[in-house]
Amino acid sequence: MEEQQTTQSNISVTKQNIQAVLFYLAEPVSFKRLASLFEVEISSIESLVQELKQELSSTGLSLVIHDGEVQLVTHPESHSVIEKIRKDELTKELTKPALETLSIILYKDNVTRGDIDFIRGVNSSFILRNLLMRGLILRKPHPSDARTFIYTGSHELLAYLGVSETKDLPDFERIKKLLEEKVENLLGEQKESE
Repeated sequence: MEEQQTTQSNISVTKQNIQAVLFYLAEPVSFKRLASLFEVEISSIESLVQELKQELSSTGLSLVIHDGEVQLVTHPESHSVIEKIRKDELTKELTKPALETLSIILYKDNVTRGDIDFIRGVNSSFILRNLLMRGLILRKPHPSDARTFIYTGSHELLAYLGVSETKDLPDFERIKKLLEEKVENLLGEQKESE
């Protein structure tokens, strides 16, 4: 199958672009969402995903296809080396970006990855994955947008911090207000640059 199809928005639907989207999002993505993004039929996406899955079989990556969604993951044969890295990551102290992300989640509660990325100015998907693996945060389906998730501090984290609710965190109201002001300023700067 010739994969290069150009859509109305001039985004080519290629295996390379599908792989890039899956890598960037770092979470299961529905065929419907991919088809919408590339403005093509779902059958085109399904066909390209199957071809990509075949091509990736001899690499360190793999595709998991389940229940109308696809996710880019490490190849099962790489499990032992990935598990060693994971264990090393879990025993290390949190990095400054991880603490920053954790603070945003705690003080802005029920925040999306897009919100976190916007506030930090960088992609936070790997940091979120690390915080999830450590059990410091929870990921829940967004109540009004089934395509996204919201993040919140875990019960274990709050217990470790010695608080029963996020509002009991130090300087909660002041820091929450500072975060809201930062978001407003960023939005204002974004509108000015458009």
